[in-house]
Amino acid sequence: MALTFDDGPHPEATPRLLRMLDANRIRATFFLLGSMVEKHPDVARAIAAGGHEIAVHGYEHRLLLKRRPAETMEDLARASAAITAVTGQQPVWWRPPYGVASTAALIGARCLGLTPVLWTCWGRDWTPNATSDSVFRAVRRGLAGGATILLHDSDHSAAARSWESTLGALPAILVHCRARGFAVGPLREHGLRRLDNLRQPVGV
Repeated sequence: MALTFDDGPHPEATPRLLRMLDANRIRATFFLLGSMVEKHPDVARAIAAGGHEIAVHGYEHRLLLKRRPAETMEDLARASAAITAVTGQQPVWWRPPYGVASTAALIGARCLGLTPVLWTCWGRDWTPNATSDSVFRAVRRGLAGGATILLHDSDHSAAARSWESTLGALPAILVHCRARGFAVGPLREHGLRRLDNLRQPVGV
């Protein structure tokens, strides 16, 4: 199982998540926002220092279908540059905000050497009514071998403090994965390949 987190880094949620992952000897992939990386560089560096994989979610969390091609390319390039400069990692994965990629975004990602990745199950942890139990049940319904789990370690584009439900659900998710014999790790250990001639997102 690939374990992934979007919208960070967050000054409170991400450090708590990192401690939880470290205690469980789990590494994950973090799809970071460039604007949040610049705002919280120490947290972004802590993610990389913890052995986690760094990926791009964009500079701002905006629907790409509403942006002009030049704006889209600028967003991706700015995000990739900011994330690389702060973390020291050159990202290879990209997840579009809201999971929606425009043609311009796919072309821009390819130019930057970024492979699009979506998900196969999510916790719906950004919603105002999410609870630890609802997040766990939502993820469990979609779990299967080779799955990519989408969770959030920030409330940047979500209900206030929604990440508390994510953190509350994660121990149960990890126990469930282990009980079913699923190894949990970042995308780089997931069997996905960089697709230089990619025509559509992978991981869905």
